[in-house]
Amino acid sequence: MPTICGKHDSTAAGLSISEYLTREGINAKTIVAELNLDIVPKTDYETTILKEEDELEIVTFMSGGQ
Repeated sequence: MPTICGKHDSTAAGLSISEYLTREGINAKTIVAELNLDIVPKTDYETTILKEEDELEIVTFMSGGQ
């Protein structure tokens, strides 16, 4: 089963990154997806299908400072 942000998710296999993000309520415009240590271009989210052995990290950026 795919590993998403360090947790196994048996329901994610077969979904595109875009479908996964939509299902989880994550806005694709505010994140970067890293699949198996490679950054996935946003243009590929719809066509990149999650497989059993994949590791997906979802990175968000926060603003702030002093």
